[in-house]
Amino acid sequence: MANIFTSSIGRKFAMALSALFLMIFLTMHVSINLISVFSADAFNEASHFMGYNFFIQFLMQPILIAGVFFHFIMGFILEIKNKNARGTQGYSYSSNNANSSWLSRNMIWSGLAILAFMGLHLYDFWMHEITYKYILKNAVDSSRYYPELVAKFHNQPLRVGLYVISFIFLMMHLLHGFQSAFQSIGFNHRKYSSFIKKFGYGFAVIVPILFIFIAVFHFINS
Repeated sequence: MANIFTSSIGRKFAMALSALFLMIFLTMHVSINLISVFSADAFNEASHFMGYNFFIQFLMQPILIAGVFFHFIMGFILEIKNKNARGTQGYSYSSNNANSSWLSRNMIWSGLAILAFMGLHLYDFWMHEITYKYILKNAVDSSRYYPELVAKFHNQPLRVGLYVISFIFLMMHLLHGFQSAFQSIGFNHRKYSSFIKKFGYGFAVIVPILFIFIAVFHFINS
């Protein structure tokens, strides 16, 4: 534990744990958002519960925000360490790097694109929620969530386009990151590796496509 942030293996292990935590959040997030496609009332109920539940708002939400910052900061640290290693280990290291996948070599760029998108997403929804509840101190209205969601995409082709592009970057990030996270925590067994690889590809493709579908659906349907 003392070496988890100082050793290469420790940093990768910590990075993997934060990645798995964020993938669990992505699964929950897309599941709740998908409800909006089928039922406005059910989406309002789910969103109201998430927005006013003490455990979620004041325990899980700070942990999530900390996990996001930790994941990106650790990603930058690993990228810097890798660049330094490429500069000192010469041809042998460069040859191994050339044999790695394009996705793995460009994780930092897909991560930066996702980070930029998160700024937009926080501005669209999280800042609005904070302003509504804690700054303006508006009365509780459990029916407001669906109209607010639809309003973000109604006649907003630029915003929808940015969402689509961002989720494509998320797909690219997950295509390498899912399997890499399991390998980094040592879950690499010949009996299960094939399943993890296939499941990871499915997760990396399906989750971003569902997010894209939700944004496009509300843009067209509204």
